[in-house]
Parts: sequence; C-alpha cells; structure tokens
Amino acid sequence: MTRYLLQRLISLIPTLLGVTVVIFLLLRLIPGDPAVAMLGEHAAQENVERIRAQFGLNRPLFLDPAALENNDFAGFFDSQYLRFLYRLGQGDLGNSIHRRIPIADELKQRFPATVELSLFAMALAVAIGIPAGIVSAARRNSIWDGISMVGSLIGVSMPIFWLGLMLIMLFAVLLNWFPIGGRLDHDTKLTVITNFFLIDSLITANLPALWDTLKHLIMPAIALATIPMAIIARMTRSSMLEVLHADYIRTAHAKGLSERAVLIQHALKNAFLPVITIIGLQTGILLAGAILTETIFAWPGIGKWVYDAILGRDYPVVQGGTFLIALVFVLVNLLVDLSYAYLDPRIHYD
Repeated sequence: MTRYLLQRLISLIPTLLGVTVVIFLLLRLIPGDPAVAMLGEHAAQENVERIRAQFGLNRPLFLDPAALENNDFAGFFDSQYLRFLYRLGQGDLGNSIHRRIPIADELKQRFPATVELSLFAMALAVAIGIPAGIVSAARRNSIWDGISMVGSLIGVSMPIFWLGLMLIMLFAVLLNWFPIGGRLDHDTKLTVITNFFLIDSLITANLPALWDTLKHLIMPAIALATIPMAIIARMTRSSMLEVLHADYIRTAHAKGLSERAVLIQHALKNAFLPVITIIGLQTGILLAGAILTETIFAWPGIGKWVYDAILGRDYPVVQGGTFLIALVFVLVNLLVDLSYAYLDPRIHYD
C-alpha cells in the first residue's frame, strides 16, 4: 500500500503540471486585456502598459526566443507561465489584478464556504440516494422502484438555477422558513476559527449560530445535491441488481439471515465500489460546479468569486482558484482509489 501510495503521489506531479498548462492556455484564449478591463477602454496607453508590466503581462507566454538571441538566458525563461509556476512552487498565488489583495488570503476566507456547502450537499445526496437505490433494487418493478427512478430522472433533468429560484420563492418568500442567501444572519454572533461555520459553532458551543448556519445551508445544499443524489440512487440500484442474483446472496438467504442483513452486510458491501467511485467524482464536480448555486443564493464561496474574476480577466485569481479546485479533485479521487482496498479484500496494491 505504501509503495502504491508513493507511486500515486508522484504521478500527481505531471497531472498537476498538465492542469497548470491547461488553465494558463485556456485563460489566455479569452478575448480581452486584463489591464484594459481594469482601467477601462478609454484609459491612456501608457497606463495600460504600466499595469501590464507591473503584473508581467508584457512578457511572452512560455519562452522568449528574442532574449536568447541576445545571450540573455535569464530573459529567455522570464515568461508569464514560468513566473506563475515559480510562484506556485513557493505557495504564492500572487495578488488580484483588480483588488490588489493576496489571493491566498481570499481563498482562506472563501474556500471553506464552498467546501462546507459541497460536503453538506454530498452528505445529503448520499443519505437519500443510497437508501433509495437499495429499496429500488430490493423491490424491483414495485411502486417504490417506480417512484425512486422517476424521482431520480427528474433530479438529473432539473436545471439547478430553476430549482434554486423555486426553492427561494416557496421556502424563503412565501413560507419564510429559510433565509434567501448568505451564510449567517447579520445579528448572529459567531467566533470564526476555521471558517467552517458548522465546525466553529460546534467548537464554541454556539447553538444559535449552529441553527442559523443550518438554515442558510439547507436550500443551497438541496439545489446542489439534486443531480448527485439522482446519479447515486441510479448507480446504487444498478450495482445492487447485479449482486442480488449472485450465489452468495442466495446462500445468505438460505442461512436464514434477515433481509436487512443480506442487503446491508452482503449485497451493499459488494456493490459499493462503483458507488464510491461516483461519490468521489461527484464531490469534485460539486466543488468546481457550485458557481450557479453560489450565485443564486449569494453564497460567499470560491465559485462566484472565480466567475467574477473570469469576467474581469483577473488571471491570477482564476489560476489560483482553479488550481486549488483541481488539486482537491485529484486528492479526493486518490482517496477513493485507496478506499477500494478496504472495501474489497480481493484488491491488493502491493
């Protein structure tokens, strides 16, 4: 296991290097100049050039052949991408072009909000999706199977922005059960320690803040969890149907075990590998795809921040935010791969 883990960690290096190249190139394909976007279309050319020089935007993208002709080897490697890679290697994500603040400090504030929302949504999706898939497989072609599958089809097909607006209209505007947006009411006091408000409210034993945080989380989490919940339910049903006809399941029934024991201890455990793969992939997708949900519910996370940075051509913000999401995505999938050996004793990594 240790050898496999080291191999996987080493393989992450070229993967993340490829991610930086893709992020860097795709960002430069967006029409527009960050300096012009910052100063406005009618800004003086010398001011535009000054901003471009200040942020290194006047340098070549990768290498400078003209500098090599003049025997300037340092200038040959002085490019936008290598500057970005050098700072990244030092843990420095740079400063925002527009707000002139360190990106790492802003990420510390915003990324926990996105992670908290994504994990809460995934917990909701797993808590509902897996039992729905089990019941659907155990009661195949019954009314429960029909309700579960139609519900999952609706969940996959429903646009998140439409569902979010409907939830706000029904539960926030008409019934006034939940707040429209944000993470916490202005009059709720909370000592922030980790920026994960659920954890902070538990650490400080602040029950009013815990209840207020949950009220703000529920609607965006439901909107975000709908698609992964439907996918997990369908995958669980499909995997369970494959193993429910296996010989060891018939043996378990012949031994007189209860249906619950057969389903949970024998069938689900062997059907869980594809499901855990889907959960890992969907967790990464939730982190990267929370932009719509954060925009609708005014959630102060990384998604809306990166979206605004794309519109403003704020290259350092987009590069830093996207790289962090990609890093979390590959780490989550690494954990999923490692979990296979614990879920299925037949899998060995040594």
